[in-house]
Amino acid sequence: MTEGGPGFLAAPRLAAMGWLVHGFGNAGWSEADFLDFAASKGLRPVIMRQIHSDVIHRLQGAPAGQLEGDALMTNVPGLLLVVRTADCLPALLVDEKNRAVASVHCGWRGTRVRVLERAVLEMAAAYGTDPARLVAALGPCIGPACYEVGPEVKESFGAAGFPADVFEPVADRPGKSLLDLRGANAWLLHGLGVKKTNIWTAEACTHCDPGLLSYRRDKGEPRRMYNFIGIKY
Repeated sequence: MTEGGPGFLAAPRLAAMGWLVHGFGNAGWSEADFLDFAASKGLRPVIMRQIHSDVIHRLQGAPAGQLEGDALMTNVPGLLLVVRTADCLPALLVDEKNRAVASVHCGWRGTRVRVLERAVLEMAAAYGTDPARLVAALGPCIGPACYEVGPEVKESFGAAGFPADVFEPVADRPGKSLLDLRGANAWLLHGLGVKKTNIWTAEACTHCDPGLLSYRRDKGEPRRMYNFIGIKY
């Protein structure tokens, strides 16, 4: 991961694409900072009300009001597609050939209903995106050593077809498991034919890193980190 600018980090491969603006915000970057950054780039942010779903919006222009859902996609310059996180996984998708992008909010509920998988399939249908050429950046999220979940989560993932190895049992807590949220979403991408060499992952754990926001660690903290991607004019 490289410094993308004050307050956010960038994936090196995406940073090398001159037509693209993207980043993964940190705890010190406020909403005002983010909005100032977007304005400095001449880009209009699109910020959803996230609902932990598989709802995806294809944007052909700026929306008239606030959208509800967990993924945004576009091939239109000038829009900055935003997902806000504080433990959930932010995923940014880039179709370099067709100049199309998506931002996806992947909490455990969204992951279970395969929102990231659906976003790739929607890009293929809308823009002719070839998964084998898609580039994905998986940003900071709660790591597999810190994300303890109950048996109902593990059972729901199994029913949704996920492999058992995205969970690790907690030795001294019967019924509890550790979920590899990043690994589960990488598994979805691999299953669609996205090449491992085209998937960049941030290894930072939001729960462990004090420079990142964590819903579980920071009880009652209302702030979220701003993760974004957009196409320059």
